[in-house]
Amino acid sequence: MATSVRRTTLTLPAASVGPDNPLPALRTADDPHRIEIPADAGLPADMARRLGHHPLRSILPARRRDGYGRARRPTDIDALVIENDRLRATVLPGLGGRVYSLHHKPTDRELLYRNPVLQPANFALNGAWFSGGIEWNIGAMGHTTLACAPLHAARVPAPDGGEMLRLWEWEPLRDLPFQVDLWLPEGSDFLHVGVRIRNPHPHPAPVYWWSNTAVPEGADTRVLAPADEAWHFGYERTLRRVPVPGSDGADRTYPLRSAFPADYFYEVPDGARRWVTSLDEDGAGLVQTSTDTLRGRKLFLWGAERAGRRWQQWLTEPGTGGYAEIQAGLARTQLEHVALDGGAEFAWLEAYGPLAADPATVHGDDWGAARDEVAARLEAALPRADVDAAYAAWRPYADHDPKESLADGSGWGALEGARAGFDLPGTPFDAAALGAEQQPWLTLLRTGDLPAEVPLPGPAPVAPAWRDLLESARPGPSADYHLGLARWHAGDRAQAVRSWELALGHDAGPLPLYCLAVAESEAGDTARAADRFAEAFACAARRAEEPAAPDPATARVWRAALPALAREAVPALLADGRVGEAAGLLAQLHGDSLADGRFRLLSARVLLAQGQPAAAREIFDAGIEIADLREGDEVLSDTWYAVAERLVAGAGPVTEDVRARARAEHPLPERYEFRMRPV
Repeated sequence: MATSVRRTTLTLPAASVGPDNPLPALRTADDPHRIEIPADAGLPADMARRLGHHPLRSILPARRRDGYGRARRPTDIDALVIENDRLRATVLPGLGGRVYSLHHKPTDRELLYRNPVLQPANFALNGAWFSGGIEWNIGAMGHTTLACAPLHAARVPAPDGGEMLRLWEWEPLRDLPFQVDLWLPEGSDFLHVGVRIRNPHPHPAPVYWWSNTAVPEGADTRVLAPADEAWHFGYERTLRRVPVPGSDGADRTYPLRSAFPADYFYEVPDGARRWVTSLDEDGAGLVQTSTDTLRGRKLFLWGAERAGRRWQQWLTEPGTGGYAEIQAGLARTQLEHVALDGGAEFAWLEAYGPLAADPATVHGDDWGAARDEVAARLEAALPRADVDAAYAAWRPYADHDPKESLADGSGWGALEGARAGFDLPGTPFDAAALGAEQQPWLTLLRTGDLPAEVPLPGPAPVAPAWRDLLESARPGPSADYHLGLARWHAGDRAQAVRSWELALGHDAGPLPLYCLAVAESEAGDTARAADRFAEAFACAARRAEEPAAPDPATARVWRAALPALAREAVPALLADGRVGEAAGLLAQLHGDSLADGRFRLLSARVLLAQGQPAAAREIFDAGIEIADLREGDEVLSDTWYAVAERLVAGAGPVTEDVRARARAEHPLPERYEFRMRPV
């Protein structure tokens, strides 16, 4: 059959992504991938340089996506299908362009781990993310802010005369456009993926890219790559070089032979063909390969201990098989960013397809023979020269304009086009995509001034060009507040604080108060930060109760912002020892908010601080489920043990003996076990 691209609908049990957090994302999340590099690590020079290249100071202009829960219902999800007589690929354009399924028709095999549910969890840089399929991670270390966001999608001519699916969007963290072209050459067993990242600016930009493939995991699943060494990163936050396949007494190429979650970044020799594969006990599975620009290869495993199993259940549902991830990126490790010169681009081709190899060799004790077996089978199925030729054939088509729109992304690329007039053949960011979120910024472009209204929650560009425009704008509540965001993003924190203080002088409302609270917290002034957080909450509460006329929508905005402000204010007050104020603020929330798992935990923490550990324990016994629990966050286990220690110690001191007894007498229930490291 001829290759086709068509629309369809999937119906899945899904939890809604929900509304974005109304507060500006001035901080990055507590990153579990921070590292301490041993003095004897022996990092290659380029790797050492890239490890510290332009880390994020915040996730601005992205917004935190934490409005989801865990109640799932059958939901229709728009999908696009690319199909030939050998493969069928199903893509979700409204969810980051995720390849949800890759089905091989001759063997009737699903090549990917296909999650039977869509359950957001707090793994993306800005929160909401879900597991399964192939995802395209761009921006900065971690899962992209676009994981649960719509991308533009269109039909485009393919190099072989058939049809190609193009996905594209403007990536907000690094302010760069990118595209992903997917097609199936006639008669091919391999999905071809052309990727291009462009830097239309005159200055260099730090770039991050990892294509992340979830693959089914079994007791005898083995992941292979052309490497004898790897860089191991565990959640103890260290990076070290280890041999492949075995280290610390176990063969780490079998995901279930490790206890805890870990990354293995394979050291693929220069000149070697770049590939990674996951094969089952029969030697069958999926292989990924690419042109040489996509240098890195990685295995992520959850491990066999109960924390890894718990996380997998959290991301799907009980009874579902587990998965591991095989990944490919621009650098050796995901801890690095690569500089892209102004006016330049990165481009490469990837291929995904089935692989069948001799199981005795694949699972034998001779690692070199196992690798050679896979390499030979891959070369027979898809020669390296054919991948290079497919890339060369695709490059002219990367500039072809889409011929039929299939899905719409955001209007931020169109706004950048309106500002700078970028010429980006192949990825049109049409003015028709501009929406209400972009309108204040179009006003700034056209008049030199932002509308003077009190700023409301919403996205806002913060790149240098927009900061320059805001610097020249007429002062006012909105202009000063947004200039503070742009200055904060640029690292000029003193001037950011000055802008927010000026915004307060214009009666700009709760948002600059919140920003000043974060600034005080980052500066280490816990008392002043607690004051500001409480003041921001009180200001929002007053505005939420203002008479509905003339704009009832504004009161609703501030009412919806109260839980987000309370989540920050209560811990700040507790950290400053102001337990009564924390309890009083928590009591002002509506019952629906207090039933949320995050506030149940805060209630337990307040009770513990009030000297009521038994009451705090009752909340745990009744159940706490925090939908947006962060990857690597140990707040549940930490609070559980703090309660247990106080129950054992009574009014006395918490000694090492008390801690040991608390752990023995009050073991952590499995439902609260999310720790991703040995403890």
